[in-house]
Amino acid sequence: MNDSKSALKDKISKVVQGIPRSGIRDFFDIVSARSDVISLGIGEPDFDTPWHIREAAIFAIEKGATSYTSNLGMLKLRKSLAKYVNQHYNVDYCPENEIVVTVGVSEALDIAVRAITNPGDEIIYHEPAFVSYGPIIRLAGGVPVVINTRIEDQFKLTRAQLEANITPRTKALLINFPNNPTGATMTSRELQDIADVAKAHDLIVIADEIYAELSYERAHTTITSLPGMRERTIFMHGFSKTWAMTGLRLGYACAPAPLVAAMMKIHQYTVMCAPTPSQEAAVEALERGLDDAEQMRSEYRRRRNFIYHSFNEIGLHCFKPEGSFYIFPDITPFGLTSHEFAVRLLDEESVAVVPGTAFGACGEGFIRCSYSTSMNDLKIAVERIARFIKSLQTA
Repeated sequence: MNDSKSALKDKISKVVQGIPRSGIRDFFDIVSARSDVISLGIGEPDFDTPWHIREAAIFAIEKGATSYTSNLGMLKLRKSLAKYVNQHYNVDYCPENEIVVTVGVSEALDIAVRAITNPGDEIIYHEPAFVSYGPIIRLAGGVPVVINTRIEDQFKLTRAQLEANITPRTKALLINFPNNPTGATMTSRELQDIADVAKAHDLIVIADEIYAELSYERAHTTITSLPGMRERTIFMHGFSKTWAMTGLRLGYACAPAPLVAAMMKIHQYTVMCAPTPSQEAAVEALERGLDDAEQMRSEYRRRRNFIYHSFNEIGLHCFKPEGSFYIFPDITPFGLTSHEFAVRLLDEESVAVVPGTAFGACGEGFIRCSYSTSMNDLKIAVERIARFIKSLQTA
């Protein structure tokens, strides 16, 4: 049996063999075996999908809307998306050929990278970052080039950092603001600096803006809205965070027609189209769900303020996140690695957080805490973390 397993393993792609499992999933294999755990680890809203949105999906099934749609997605959904993106981000896209509806933003990321990458092309992205960026680039045959952002810069990407990492092989830049896991955002002025570099070096920009509506200090600016950027940007967004629709798995990408056409080739040969009931639910969210999104954003902001002030009061220094629903406290004063800190916190106080290294090597010395859980659980978690920190300080 062992020889058989070894033989099968040898047949697996070397690229796939070289990619590690998600650091988040490895850690939560441990969490899943425990009871009485308060989890600040999951990047998933604790709200239910608003009833009228669920009802739209249910009604779609009841009336038999269970067939394939256009590969690009239902035209009525693409028209709603075009209107929404115009009203919220001041960018116009043609629903007929500049929008593709995907199975979550994860699929949009995958087909965007695969559509533009030749073997050996370099794609720059910044860390700490969502766990899939590096693996997606490698699976496409590209070379990930990582820029480490720093707490001293509020985890923003700077013009100087970007310019220093561009080579003749650089094809694209992948950015994510508001950022998972740090909660960092970029102002219009700061994005303009990045845009100027992208234009000067003829880079495609892949903009993962899944947390755009969860911006707390100012209105979100998308880089694609800046002068000269629409023609070189793939804007990606979805419904999971804004309307608590994670399980419905629906995202979308907007880009110039040639890029969408290239992405669509991969999309049609892999998933065919996004699920029809999910697309019907998305139309409902866009047309009649704006108040739901605003209510959730307001509650996340209340939780953000609570956890930011509470962590600093108990001696857990934090950068103040301006977006998403994560906070990324510095745990270096306690003399533990981020993995050791997370494991001991789980073992001793039954609070689950994610080691910062799950989001790149520069995440060492930090942990990611999600405040997409109830205020009551957040209060209990803060009490337990305070007790844990005190035990470390008195040991």
